[in-house]
Amino acid sequence: MSAPAIPQDAQPRTGARVHVQKLGTALSNMVMPNIGAFIAWGLITALFIKEGWLQAIFTGLQDPDGWVAKIGGWGSYDGAGIVGPMITYLLPILIGFTGGRMIHGNRGAVVGAIATMGVVAGADVPMFMGAMIMGPLGGWAMKKLDALWEGKIRPGFEMLVDNFSAGILGMILAIFGFFGIGPIVSAFTRGAGNAVDFLVENNLLPLTSILIEPAKVLFLNNAINHGVLTPLGTTQALETGKSILFLLEANPGPGLGLLLAYMVFGRGIARASAPGAAIIQFFGGIHEIYFPYVLMKPKLILATILGGMTGVFMNVLFGSGLRAPAAPGSIIAVYAQTAGGSFLGVTLSVFGAAAVSFAVAALLLKTDKATDDPDLAAATAEMESLKGKKSSVASALVGRDGGPAGPIKAIVFACDAGMGSSAMGASVLRRKIQKAGFGDVTVTNAAISNLTDSFDLVVSHRDLTARARQKTPSAAHVSVEDFMGSPRYDEIVEQLAQTNGGGVAVATEEPAAEESTGADVLAVESIVLNGSARTASDAINEAGQLLVAAGAVEAAYVDAMHERERSISTYMGNGLAIPHGTNDAKDSINRTGLSFVRYAEPIDWNGKPAEFVVGIAGAGKDHMALLTKIAQVFLKGDDVARLREAQTAEEVRTILTGDDK
Repeated sequence: MSAPAIPQDAQPRTGARVHVQKLGTALSNMVMPNIGAFIAWGLITALFIKEGWLQAIFTGLQDPDGWVAKIGGWGSYDGAGIVGPMITYLLPILIGFTGGRMIHGNRGAVVGAIATMGVVAGADVPMFMGAMIMGPLGGWAMKKLDALWEGKIRPGFEMLVDNFSAGILGMILAIFGFFGIGPIVSAFTRGAGNAVDFLVENNLLPLTSILIEPAKVLFLNNAINHGVLTPLGTTQALETGKSILFLLEANPGPGLGLLLAYMVFGRGIARASAPGAAIIQFFGGIHEIYFPYVLMKPKLILATILGGMTGVFMNVLFGSGLRAPAAPGSIIAVYAQTAGGSFLGVTLSVFGAAAVSFAVAALLLKTDKATDDPDLAAATAEMESLKGKKSSVASALVGRDGGPAGPIKAIVFACDAGMGSSAMGASVLRRKIQKAGFGDVTVTNAAISNLTDSFDLVVSHRDLTARARQKTPSAAHVSVEDFMGSPRYDEIVEQLAQTNGGGVAVATEEPAAEESTGADVLAVESIVLNGSARTASDAINEAGQLLVAAGAVEAAYVDAMHERERSISTYMGNGLAIPHGTNDAKDSINRTGLSFVRYAEPIDWNGKPAEFVVGIAGAGKDHMALLTKIAQVFLKGDDVARLREAQTAEEVRTILTGDDK
């Protein structure tokens, strides 16, 4: 069995297409977490609308005045009951809540939901588009407002300011949404709906496949599907009980036909991998699995276009559609959302699309004069470049692990400043690699600005990987979030077994550092057992002021610690945060120093609980040995418990420096 794929980011991309992809990704990230709610609404609609399943049962039972009729009234035909409120209020507010949370956590989510309520109340159509605007706007506005007084609120007044600022901002945005955004989005929705009606009435809707099918391969489908088709389709489904729009992009038929053609008429690895891809695409609903097969021979896009047009035509001909979005685009999800009376049309649309796509692709493959086997690996790499990140399903088909072709000998853990996060992460990874027996693999740490393109593998926080890749384009890149216990570390070890062969166990040793003692770096006076901060910002101030008081840094360094935190979280995992300054702030460091603060109540550190905060100022490398020891302490539950129970600063320093072992 091959090793698990190492997650990588693609090369940096620019241009209008990238911006559309980013927009599509943002829209998808708001909708996809809430697909379960859309499915629930679709099923409830199937039960309770006038043409629904329960209504047929109620009619057959001939009980117009009894309890059966009352149950039937749950979904009153005018949109009351369960169906109407869900689509009017629940679904848009969920989208707005999710959009706000994407920007600024729970505070952004709450304000985003309040702002969304404004557009919901100010419109006469379901406000999905309005929610996609107001949710992120609420999160962004709350984030900017919080930044204005970050670190400036007197202790004890944080909750008062936080609650009232969110409430007042939510009120303002709700009013803005009601009078401003709501009417505009309503007009746009009606206009787009009229355009769809025009296409349907004039039998032109199949032509949309000319746009949609190429857009899927270019990863622009999210912007089209979740930005336009899902909102319009849901509005249409509320009125008619179904919508053809849900199947314009989600129809699995065109991709199935293409892959079946490769199974029969393809060559080499493309032919061998097509059966597995067809199963993933048709039943799993992961359409991107067939994109490399199109990119290998771009003329095959004609097969998916004609297949897509056939599917749309069948749905138009039979008046069929789905009650709610089919996500993912699996045949299972499609049938689960098929409206009553639409099963024949939907079935013909899927398998008709597959048949036409197969016929056209077969013709193009049979008449192809190319003699070389198509390069599926290269096509997969191109697809990942278009997508902007690694595709695990596509890479699995070609057996590519995502790492360098040869052995991995040099690994670097990179962070913004190279003095804290990277040092501890490198220490944890180094221990794992050496324990696995790969003693010849070096693991170092560095600031991103100091990277050179001489490493085989670069590990960095996911928000910094793009920058790291620009400095080391020839290396494999791994993105992590939890520096102390990331599952990516185990994947790297397995990858070494794949590329380097079996390892030989060696003694675990850390790289030599400049001579220093715990007392030199972590003074007793810089250890606080009962921190007073209640927010991450205040905790940074508390740890930073200890460094200032010790003479290790100038006061300006504390501001750089906040700047660093705004760009990338310094939460390490296992209850530990290690705030430190940016790389540009090293001029504010007088000497190397660490501070330690313990909190009885964990600090909310960007959604993660931090009980221990270690402030870091590194003038050279003489703090690396102590950071390595600290990292090992926080990997052991017993040592963390000892820190939690320590009664004196001296006891804390002894545990952290390892002087008791």
